[in-house]
Amino acid sequence: MLTRNCLSLLLWVLFDGGLLTPLQPQPQQTLATEPRENVIHLPGRRSHFQRVKRGWVWNQFFVLEEYMGSEPQYVGKLHSDLDKGEGTVKYTLSGDGAGTVFTIDETTGDIHAIKSLDREEKPFYTLRAQAVDIETRKPLEPESEFIIKVQDINDNEPKFLDGPYVASVPEMSPVGAYVLQVKATDADDPTYGNSARVVYSILQGQPYFSIDPKTGVIRTALPNMDREVKEQYQVLIQAKDMGGQLGGLAGTTIVNITLTDVNDNPPRFPKSIFHLKVPESSPIGSAIGRIRAVDPDFGQNAEIEYNIVPGDGGNLFDIVTDEDTQEGVIKLKKPLDFETKKAYTFKVEASNLHLDHRFHSAGPFKDTATVKISVLDVDEPPVFSKPLYTMEVYEDTPVGTIIGAVTAQDLDVGSSAVRYFIDWKSDGDSYFTIDGTEGTIATNELLDRESTAQYNFSIIASKVSNPLLTSKVNILINVLDVNEFPPEISVPYETAVCENAKPGQIIQIVSAADRDLSPAGQQFSFRLSPEAAIKPNFTVRDFRNNTAGIETRRNGYSRRQQELYFLPVVIEDSSYPVQSSTNTMTIRVCRCDSDGTILSCNVEAIFLPVGLSTGALIAILLCIIILLAIVVLYVALRRQKKKDTLMTSKEDIRDNVIHYDDEGGGEEDTQAFDIGALRNPKVIEENKIRRDIKPDSLCLPRQRPPVEDNTDIRDFINQRLQENDVDPTAPPYDSLATYAYEGNGSVAESLSSIDSVTTEGDQDYDYLTDWGPRFKVLADMFGEEESYNPDKVT
Repeated sequence: MLTRNCLSLLLWVLFDGGLLTPLQPQPQQTLATEPRENVIHLPGRRSHFQRVKRGWVWNQFFVLEEYMGSEPQYVGKLHSDLDKGEGTVKYTLSGDGAGTVFTIDETTGDIHAIKSLDREEKPFYTLRAQAVDIETRKPLEPESEFIIKVQDINDNEPKFLDGPYVASVPEMSPVGAYVLQVKATDADDPTYGNSARVVYSILQGQPYFSIDPKTGVIRTALPNMDREVKEQYQVLIQAKDMGGQLGGLAGTTIVNITLTDVNDNPPRFPKSIFHLKVPESSPIGSAIGRIRAVDPDFGQNAEIEYNIVPGDGGNLFDIVTDEDTQEGVIKLKKPLDFETKKAYTFKVEASNLHLDHRFHSAGPFKDTATVKISVLDVDEPPVFSKPLYTMEVYEDTPVGTIIGAVTAQDLDVGSSAVRYFIDWKSDGDSYFTIDGTEGTIATNELLDRESTAQYNFSIIASKVSNPLLTSKVNILINVLDVNEFPPEISVPYETAVCENAKPGQIIQIVSAADRDLSPAGQQFSFRLSPEAAIKPNFTVRDFRNNTAGIETRRNGYSRRQQELYFLPVVIEDSSYPVQSSTNTMTIRVCRCDSDGTILSCNVEAIFLPVGLSTGALIAILLCIIILLAIVVLYVALRRQKKKDTLMTSKEDIRDNVIHYDDEGGGEEDTQAFDIGALRNPKVIEENKIRRDIKPDSLCLPRQRPPVEDNTDIRDFINQRLQENDVDPTAPPYDSLATYAYEGNGSVAESLSSIDSVTTEGDQDYDYLTDWGPRFKVLADMFGEEESYNPDKVT
């Protein structure tokens, strides 16, 4: 509506500004009565003596199209110079639309449009106007033509007369590749304003495509669009007039764009191996199987050529391409023989016929697959998986124990189930049974290896579909002996450990032996016994190869503290049933140098000074011997002097009292006791400590009354006995003393059992308790039979 009002104002300005005015000035009355009107003046008739001047000036009227007002649209006014305003002139109108589209006021000459006009249907109208005398009906002036032009408004949107469009572009095209040019037409006046100026844009289809806003050329906007990913695109194009500004009218169209195929994909086999089964009776030239490589391209770009790579099946098989399905059809060139060869393996190569050089850099446009062909026999017996079955079973195995299984298979095309049974001719005693369906073999009797060490019989397999077709296989069963002997250390080892040993050192490698006839591959395991594993000085490391190592666990060992270690090692075998034994290894602590070389393992070496040479040791020993000789000589001379004073006659008896530190010590452990000391009281007084024992602590001697020089030995002994009888702290020492003077004998008589007529178990030693404190220890030892220890002899 705003556009129409603006156009009306423009026309009014044009007409009112004098663009459509007569040549002669109009009367003031006309101007006063009809201001601001589109007027065409017609000149009136002059007197015959005046020069007649034509007053009609042609011009065109404008009328707005699509006028929708309630009143008729005013177009313009006709006026003649002969019209004096007295009502004597009548105006008439004829031509296009006169009376139907346009009307004229006969008196005033006003022209109105009584219908809404469409410029696109008729852009202008040609009319004729004439002024007629109202009384005479005669024309006052000649008839003149004028034009009423329909003024355009933007009432038509752009239209795509050729839409919808269909276009195509090759896949993988670069950005900016030409696709299509679209064109929209606008029915409005292209010479007036911007009503027919069209601008193009994309409403749907971005970011794949773009369009030139002025020309309507569509181009690709993304690189490497792949047809195999998306083939069809629907693009919505808009055309808007008024230069695309606000208020313009728009029209749309659809462009269907298809990506055409290029050979950018090589053929690919869906799997790497194809398995085919071919009866050996297949005729030559027959198709025995099909394989297919998939090429996502289309048309000739997807055409594939198959070839057999020279190899196993090159002479027996051929392959051709099926033009309709692009499959590779494998055909037989020569007859097959199942007994000669049961399977063939070869490779097939698939490649494109039409290559695109733009994509050669992506790699070779070919692929390979392996074809495995199994030749099938025609209705033959089942075939066992092995020509001979060997099994093992332990003797005394419980009845019903499964010891193995056999497997037979029907290799025919229509494979049938297989049933198993034992050939009773070979196993008449029925030591074994077989499951007819599974083929598992179990014991039916207790087996004795000492009776029969090996069984040999046959198993028969038959087809369920044809029981007459059977096959046979031999079964060899070895009866194994039960493991009876435990493994032991193979050889006695002299194991030594250095005093300066470090933790983690292997000081001995041990191996084991088994007296059983063990099967090959038997394994021995080594470990410490549970009681020795609590706080071990050594441990056992199992090397898992039937050997083990004795490993130290401490940082240094001392011979002074402990010279020998006893290590219990448990060895276990892997036979059935499992046997084990505990073997005690003796480990001796030795002195070694810094490199670990053993220097000495003797006990005497403990007391030798460390680091001295052999010559130094010999010199030290010689010095000690000389000193000992001097001491012995001195003692002998002194005793000789005392002997002269003590001995009264040559018939005096001299006995020795021998004291042993331990058993088997020899002469080095003896001490001689001179009985003459008993005859010399002064010597007794000087020797305050008893020599027959090694006292635990040095005790002060008891005060004894002085003894005169001529005291009899008997009195001396009695006096000492009385002192010891009343002394509760004097223990009975394990010593033997022989006295030259025994006295009148013992009231206990002889303790010897030489002349005893009864056994030791029949004697009663309770009477020992009545003999006094001197026999208290014997009474305790022999009085209670439970505490008797034969290893101790007093």
